[in-house]
Amino acid sequence: MTKIIGLTGGIGSGKSTIAGFFTEMGIPVYIADDQAKKVMQSENIVQQIKATFGNTLFENEILNRAKLAEIVFNNTNKLAALNAIVHPAVKEDFKLWLQEHKNYQYVVYEAAILFESGRYKDFDVIITVTAPEETRIERVIKRDNTTREQVLSRMKMQWNDEKRISLSNFVINNSNLKIAREEVVKILKILNIKQNQS
Repeated sequence: MTKIIGLTGGIGSGKSTIAGFFTEMGIPVYIADDQAKKVMQSENIVQQIKATFGNTLFENEILNRAKLAEIVFNNTNKLAALNAIVHPAVKEDFKLWLQEHKNYQYVVYEAAILFESGRYKDFDVIITVTAPEETRIERVIKRDNTTREQVLSRMKMQWNDEKRISLSNFVINNSNLKIAREEVVKILKILNIKQNQS
């Protein structure tokens, strides 16, 4: 039975970088946000988004993700409505992906809102990635070409590190890439995961 490592952390903590280290070491990684983007292009989900948020979010049948983000990150009810549409679809998608990777001892499921969505209960091991708040804010401003205010309002929508850490098996501080990579290697050793298995 394949075991699942849940990998999470606040916005800008560098989860994707850590996920990349696991990939390098031969552990399959499912990036929930990337898969959610794909799932949101499916006809069924598009119809549900239109029914909930209206047609104005679509330009030439293409979802304007920035507009949608602006709506949901400023309104907890709207965010909950979007999650109710997308999360079940991602859950199904992950089930299929897991089937394709059932020969692996461990796989990684990377998601920003692992705790907020309740998904963490489905996993065997939880790793939280942390970084100083200022570092996180700077990373997101640079990455998303956004404002400090927008980053802070998105942070408010997520659990804080203390809350995440209290429910995690491991914590990786992602301030220094070399040290963070060593932490991943350490975790693989503790879990007795063989690297680069086929």
